[in-house]
Amino acid sequence: MTRPKKIGVLTSGGDCPGLNAALRAVVVRSAELGIEVLGIRGGYRGFYSDETQPLTLENTEGIAAKGGTILTNSRLNPFQQPEGAQVVWEQKEKWGLDAVIAVGGEGTLSVARLLYEEGFPIVGVPKTIDNDVDGTDYTFGFDTAVSIATEAIDRLRTTAEAHERVMVVEVMGRRSGWIAAHAGLAGDADVILVPERPCLAEGLIQKVQNEKKKGNNSLIVVVAEGALFRDGSDAAPRLILNNNEPDVFGRPRLGGVGAYVADLLEANVGLESRVTVLGHVQRGGSPTPRDRVLAMRLGNCAVELVWQEAFGYMSALKGASIGSVSLQKATQDRKALSPEWLEMVERFTID
Repeated sequence: MTRPKKIGVLTSGGDCPGLNAALRAVVVRSAELGIEVLGIRGGYRGFYSDETQPLTLENTEGIAAKGGTILTNSRLNPFQQPEGAQVVWEQKEKWGLDAVIAVGGEGTLSVARLLYEEGFPIVGVPKTIDNDVDGTDYTFGFDTAVSIATEAIDRLRTTAEAHERVMVVEVMGRRSGWIAAHAGLAGDADVILVPERPCLAEGLIQKVQNEKKKGNNSLIVVVAEGALFRDGSDAAPRLILNNNEPDVFGRPRLGGVGAYVADLLEANVGLESRVTVLGHVQRGGSPTPRDRVLAMRLGNCAVELVWQEAFGYMSALKGASIGSVSLQKATQDRKALSPEWLEMVERFTID
């Protein structure tokens, strides 16, 4: 076994609280093993723009508490570039890298899997505020996002009560409702709408009408941005979108479901409704202590995977322990809310 002497690390996709903590852990553990670390700027874009910066114990000191990423991000997909992924191989050789650590979510890790399948020495670190990467119990960034969303719900409840309004809170969650479920339950929301359980528009209207008849005119509705709606019991579930143009990974650009719900309820129930879209606020600012620690543990494990030449794997949280799972397993499907979670969501919201 040939031990690595120099590795690259990149952060890709949407920014996420905890990225810098993961980078710090990669640098610290690599230094202990005598490995040089090269930061690749702008995610996979850095391979094409030749943007790098050395990462050392000195220039990463104190970054764990900072949001964002010192390496910057992009959503560039090498397999959708005219030059193809060959550039990634060429730059690896030019920079003298023995391996690469890719820190990212579904899109980033899917690219890492494809590169590994071509023989590229790469390991992953899962990050996403959506918490929908399979193979790990939690991803860093999620705890921070839930904390921000819960605080927003708590604040909106007082203004909902003061004006007797329906307050619709749109949170992130492309294909799974982890943020909506956690923040909705923590904030004692009246309605929680998640992608895993398509919502019948008539049923939602009836729920809110029933509450109005009871004299409850101030409600909190938490809706994940990827929540699905059916216009009738036999109708196919559909996304509510403001923009039909896909992103670089071919996924729908989400947004607009919060306004749709507010308009639906105001028009059919007669209660004044307002929508608050938390959007990128959920990604910003300093990570919670829990996210910092999780990011550092996952980053540390990624270096161990490189050291052991366990390429094609990503670090993962299982229970209280950090281990690893193959990129193939991690990217074959999303991690959805379980039946137990869906039951909890329904139990603690209005009938």
